[in-house]
Amino acid sequence: MRVLSKAALPLLLLSGLLTGCATHSDGSAPLNQRTWPFCSLLGGLAGGGLGAIESSSWATGLGAAGAIAGGLICYAQDGDEDGDGVFDRRDRCPDTPAGTAVDHMGCALPQYPPSAPRAETSVAKSEVITLDDQGQVLFAFDSAELMPAAQQRLRELLPKLDNPNVATIKVIGHTDGVGSDSYNQGLSERRAASVAEYLISQGLAPDKVTSQGRGKSEPVADNDTDEGRALNRRVELHLN
Repeated sequence: MRVLSKAALPLLLLSGLLTGCATHSDGSAPLNQRTWPFCSLLGGLAGGGLGAIESSSWATGLGAAGAIAGGLICYAQDGDEDGDGVFDRRDRCPDTPAGTAVDHMGCALPQYPPSAPRAETSVAKSEVITLDDQGQVLFAFDSAELMPAAQQRLRELLPKLDNPNVATIKVIGHTDGVGSDSYNQGLSERRAASVAEYLISQGLAPDKVTSQGRGKSEPVADNDTDEGRALNRRVELHLN
């Protein structure tokens, strides 16, 4: 009975050490990696107590062994004291505030200032100005030479065309349906180029104006009447 009572206390201490150092994945273990000095103390007490049952020399030896074992057991635990999802053994930043996003080493991820809201890009608007042969003749017959009335009309449009808000001007020439496709295509190209060259001669930037001919492929009226053909013989200024 006397031997049993002498061993009871160290046995209880050793049992408490092993229970307290049990691994808890949620970091709730009271004894874990960061409390290894306390574990070492408990191990030393338990070892010394067990050794004292036999002799003082046993108490010294087992106390030292228990201190080392207790410290190692606690240091080997994988708790997560700061609750960041990284076990203490790998956690290089063990005191991360709750709710902080961390990397695989348990350290806070860099925080960047929120990006400024993107300015809404304005959609380019286009406008088409049509000059046709209805009411005034644009070109000399079967020619790309601009008539005086057409030149006057283009000069009137210059303030609008030279506005900084107008980025580009595409001059597109059209013909009526009289004649072959190839002939009308060439005539429409020459007439569009004639208008573009006149606008540039009046001060518009050369890189702002382009020209294109579409022949008789895009009629806007019936080519069987004089009125319809007059509407089809036209030049369009596409402003962007």
